[in-house]
Amino acid sequence: MTEETTAAAAEAPAAEPQFSIQRIYLKDLSFETPQGPSVFTKQWQPKVNQDLSSKSTKVEEGVFEVSLRLTITVSSDDETIYLIEVEQAGLFTIQGFADQQLTQVLNTTCPSLLFPYAREAIDNILTKGSFPPLMIPPINFDALFASAVQQAAAKAEGEAESEETQH
Repeated sequence: MTEETTAAAAEAPAAEPQFSIQRIYLKDLSFETPQGPSVFTKQWQPKVNQDLSSKSTKVEEGVFEVSLRLTITVSSDDETIYLIEVEQAGLFTIQGFADQQLTQVLNTTCPSLLFPYAREAIDNILTKGSFPPLMIPPINFDALFASAVQQAAAKAEGEAESEETQH
């Protein structure tokens, strides 16, 4: 092998994308039953409202913290039965991805890995709060990301068109 081939071979593994989980942890948890014990003496028809968000922060080169916040509000007759908010987070080593791929990994792969942990935390807290289990359906983070990308593109296109008409 020549020196050039050896140098190229040495660089090739470094350019290969790397993804690994360093740690998954519960970052924040809140559980409220505003009506106290009286909630257990009433008949109620629950309405479930689910809110979901995620964010990512670069901790150091190639290491990102991704957090998934899941808020569940269950109410009946305009009264809140319980409110639970879980922020499940993880530290991920992510290297060798192009910017667009990195954005997709941070917004789809990482939240997909965190979601089952958040769902389990919610189930555990509800059981300890003496409430029935809540079957939270799976979430397709790839579809959510694709939709957000389409909305951002449509918004950018709309803004570009409005600027053209103003000139």
